[in-house]
Amino acid sequence: MDLDPEDIFRDDDEDIENEFYQRDSSKELVVYLVDASPKAFNPASKAEDQEETFFHIAVSCIFQSLKTQIINRSYDEVAICFFNTREKKNLQDLNGVFVFNVAEREYLDRPTVTLIKEFSHIEDTFMSKIGSQYGIISESRDNSVYNALWVAQALLRKGSAKTVDKRILLFTNEDDPFGSIKGATRTDMIRTTIQRAKDAQDLGISIELLPLSRSDDEFNVSLFYADLIGLEGDYLKQFIPSAGEKLEDMKDQLRKRMFKKRKVRRITFSIVNGISIELNTYALIRPTLPGAITWLDSVTNLPLKTERSFICADTGALVQEPTKRFQSYKNENVSFSMEELSEIKRVSTGHLRLLGFKPLSCLKDYDNLRPSTFLFPSDEEIIGSTRIFIAIHRSMLQLKRFAVAFYGSSTHSQVVALVAQDEIANSSGQVEPPGMHMIYLPYSDDIRQIEELHMTVGSMTPRATDDQIKKATALLRRVDLKDFSVCQFANPALQRHYAVLEALALDEDEMPEMKDETVPDEEGMARPGIVNALEEFKVSIYGENYDQEEADHQSSKTSASEASRKRKEITDNAVKECANYNWEDLADNGKLKDLTNVELKYYLAAHNLPVTGKKEALISRILTHMGK
Repeated sequence: MDLDPEDIFRDDDEDIENEFYQRDSSKELVVYLVDASPKAFNPASKAEDQEETFFHIAVSCIFQSLKTQIINRSYDEVAICFFNTREKKNLQDLNGVFVFNVAEREYLDRPTVTLIKEFSHIEDTFMSKIGSQYGIISESRDNSVYNALWVAQALLRKGSAKTVDKRILLFTNEDDPFGSIKGATRTDMIRTTIQRAKDAQDLGISIELLPLSRSDDEFNVSLFYADLIGLEGDYLKQFIPSAGEKLEDMKDQLRKRMFKKRKVRRITFSIVNGISIELNTYALIRPTLPGAITWLDSVTNLPLKTERSFICADTGALVQEPTKRFQSYKNENVSFSMEELSEIKRVSTGHLRLLGFKPLSCLKDYDNLRPSTFLFPSDEEIIGSTRIFIAIHRSMLQLKRFAVAFYGSSTHSQVVALVAQDEIANSSGQVEPPGMHMIYLPYSDDIRQIEELHMTVGSMTPRATDDQIKKATALLRRVDLKDFSVCQFANPALQRHYAVLEALALDEDEMPEMKDETVPDEEGMARPGIVNALEEFKVSIYGENYDQEEADHQSSKTSASEASRKRKEITDNAVKECANYNWEDLADNGKLKDLTNVELKYYLAAHNLPVTGKKEALISRILTHMGK
């Protein structure tokens, strides 16, 4: 049965037809190329207590990436390929290249539990089953780097480059693989290897280098690999730091779902009559939820397909005609087809229509109803869209104004604010791109007025004293979070959810421990400065003789008495209402089913019986109590 990979993880409240959830159907094909030469088994650190090798670092990175891939994009396909090996295993039968795989799986395929479990023990069996040796030999002109790129390119033949992202991730700690080769042979080997890489790139395959090096022996990418992957200028200078960050990210990446395709849809922005431009919309922030439950057949373990049929209440036959809805009007049922209902509900064509401009001071923080959508121009269909967009964008920044527009989708229309954002850049490059944020504004019906706590004329409203405000200010400064970012905190519930799924899938005996980054820093909060500021604030509010335990005890007694009073009121009301019914007559004539649940609960509450359950359970409970 064919399944939509995105549909399996689609949130329950997402509308498939909603324009803000249209996604690209592309997936990613990745080949991991790992250098397994004898040099890769050298220690990655000079510290005596550190025995971690470069090979171990590469394998652990790939292992973590495979485990998290089922969460990121479970329908991506991967292949693991070692080069500079003693044994060979590849479709081209090339020396020095070994494609690691397990039974009942193609070389390039979705990762399976068996693959991950077997790969977790690769270091224990590598030397005995695969072996390590230098694969670049001058006499035989063997070139393991060339062979590895050839094998990887062949593995990535499937799928079109327009709908599939193809990548080769190359792990190595050897910055000059041809260092032992001299003269014309070296030049010829380097030329043919670089040409092989260019051939792969021409086919839409990107090659990414993940260099492994020690702090005292930096990887010199300019010796060979800069030409292989096409690095030059500023990109060459920034490569080593960025590669290190990418490697660390792979090694310690969180269990989280990744929404790679940020582009939501293309919309038309109508500025005035006859002038429209084309915009691309991007969802910058989306709530991440656990994947939807997939029902499986208990015998075959295959996903079930849900089908729904309508049966005529009069004849019992299957209804073949399209369903219709009706609305009662003057004792008549007016029928509507689904197409008619859709047309009635349609408010707009889905275009963005400019209404005017307002000063930025008119836009309040509380006007933002939900995460904004980012807008960026596109000249793909309407030539000149970028120029018009830039002119409006610069004018809005210069005059400090935002645009008010009407955005009407097929099901929901809304007034929006378009706020221009200037480009933000630093020494490392662009931090925030230029564009506009589309902020969804509330209607007047959505705004609630503030309710006053004290409505009595002449009542005293409690106010904080200057000393209390001063102490609170000192406390806030003490516990201020420096350089705060939402990216610093992962959702602990999601981390736990995916960790348990991973442990169950891999048949692991112990559940992994997850670090909850939302737990307060107890060690930091125990610093004398914070403790003193907190104590001074508490004294300024409650006084010096305040006892927290006594206050909690009094509060619990008050809550208990209040709950008891409410229960008594409910019981008294139920006894009063219960007296209005002849329960014996209703039970004997079978008319209890004609009463509502609220009426049935009058009897149950008056006789101190449970009031939970459906109507049948309530009636059964009443009859049992009456001895019927």
